[in-house]
Amino acid sequence: MAETIMATDFNFPGQIGYYKGKVREVYHLESDLLIMIATDRLSAFDVVMPKGIPYKGQILNQIATKMMRATSDIVPNWLVATPDPNVAIGQACEPFKVEMVIRGYLSGHAAREYKAGKRILCGVAMPDGMIENDRFDEPIITPATKADEGNHDEDISGEDIIKRGIVSEKDYGILENYTRKLFKRGTEIAKERGLILVDTKYEFGKNKHGEILLIDEIHTPDSSRYFYAEGYEDRQSRGEGQKQLSKEFVRQWLISNGFQGLEGQTVPVMSDEYIKEVSERYIELYQNITGELFVKADLSDIQQRIEDNILNYLEKAK
Repeated sequence: MAETIMATDFNFPGQIGYYKGKVREVYHLESDLLIMIATDRLSAFDVVMPKGIPYKGQILNQIATKMMRATSDIVPNWLVATPDPNVAIGQACEPFKVEMVIRGYLSGHAAREYKAGKRILCGVAMPDGMIENDRFDEPIITPATKADEGNHDEDISGEDIIKRGIVSEKDYGILENYTRKLFKRGTEIAKERGLILVDTKYEFGKNKHGEILLIDEIHTPDSSRYFYAEGYEDRQSRGEGQKQLSKEFVRQWLISNGFQGLEGQTVPVMSDEYIKEVSERYIELYQNITGELFVKADLSDIQQRIEDNILNYLEKAK
């Protein structure tokens, strides 16, 4: 099996903080820069799998940074540089404690709530008579509160976000505006690739100047759901499932092996053969989403490569 990066333990010049997420590790420098390293960890059902997926971190980082650059003319973002295939460096921001989820279609969580009889999601009305994967007349924003470590995110309405003081009314208006602009651009990019951007989430924060910036990843297969455009209408008219481009195939494999992240369940062991298959699927996702050939980074010593590239960047940026 190819080498993977599962964890890092760097100590960079001027480092004042460190945060480990499910997939990314973030180093905070005193110069108000953040170094975000995308590992090869695979998370599903809020559980990190024991084995990594070769090239997954590179794929997510490169899709996210390409999409940041493709939307920077309409929404300002945190990104400053990408000195390594697994690394993004940008402005430190204080994150808003909400995820701005936007849905163009009745899929995933929204479809499950709809099937359960709900017609209001996060304060937004959903029309009667829809079937799973139907398109909404207009995309709907269904925010979620950012959970503390170990807890699930929870649905919340924009009205409650403001009422509870999670985000001010003025700032929330900006978040909604940015979310709609990003989704429109993401939809246009997807269409060029023969894809449909079904739903996605965006995260925002404020930099030291009080400016609201787009942060974290965008339009990746881990944060977004895509359908193939070709055959969408036919499949929908026949009531068939849509051909998806996301990490849903991993979730389905886990479910078929008796795991949904519930208490008492054991994570099934992924064979080297299956891990190779997942890696190949992620490469396919990259090429479909970006329209570019994937160039594999050198895996002979990932830790050293990443550290050298970051240190070289910091030295030049002095």
